[in-house]
Amino acid sequence: MARGLLVLGLAAVVPVLLPAAPAAAHNSLTGSDPKNGARVATAPKRIELRFLASPAPATTKITVTGPDNVPATGGAPTFAGNRVSVPFTPGAAGLYIVAYRIGSADGHPVSGEVRFTLTTGTAAAPPSTAATPTAAAPTTAAPGTPTPTASPTTSAASPAPAADEADDDGGTGWLWAIGAAVVLVALGGGLLLRRRSARG
Repeated sequence: MARGLLVLGLAAVVPVLLPAAPAAAHNSLTGSDPKNGARVATAPKRIELRFLASPAPATTKITVTGPDNVPATGGAPTFAGNRVSVPFTPGAAGLYIVAYRIGSADGHPVSGEVRFTLTTGTAAAPPSTAATPTAAAPTTAAPGTPTPTASPTTSAASPAPAADEADDDGGTGWLWAIGAAVVLVALGGGLLLRRRSARG
């Protein structure tokens, strides 16, 4: 009888002494695809986060950034129970960070991030090889320097080359020499004729 009363007394006192349990717990991440720290060669089409409780769309924010903080989220998140997924737009190979911020039933926001490495990214567009023509900058003369004048496009007629003149003089000399030879031959022939006639 006394033992039964003691048990009933303890049952009534213990709930008063123990602190009250929280009405609701914080929400938390339970898994993801890709997993945190994973290395993937094929880029997924969507990134999925799984939580302990269903997150509210109005208080849920998810961002995905790649190398050099380039955004890699391809659209708005979709909700299915305790799962949230976002379209993934892959870029260069490297580290990708999925940052999330959700509300919980007790009103306290919960935030965190999932990191994974994409080992094969999309190729960057090759830079254009066509060089843009640039106009040559005009040169400016120092103050006081005379401005050079353009050379005339036409020039006075130059005299005949010296070689041509030498050829003309040489031709005239040959004519004189031939004429003198003809005169000498004629004189010689006349002398021979006179001697023959004198002998006869």
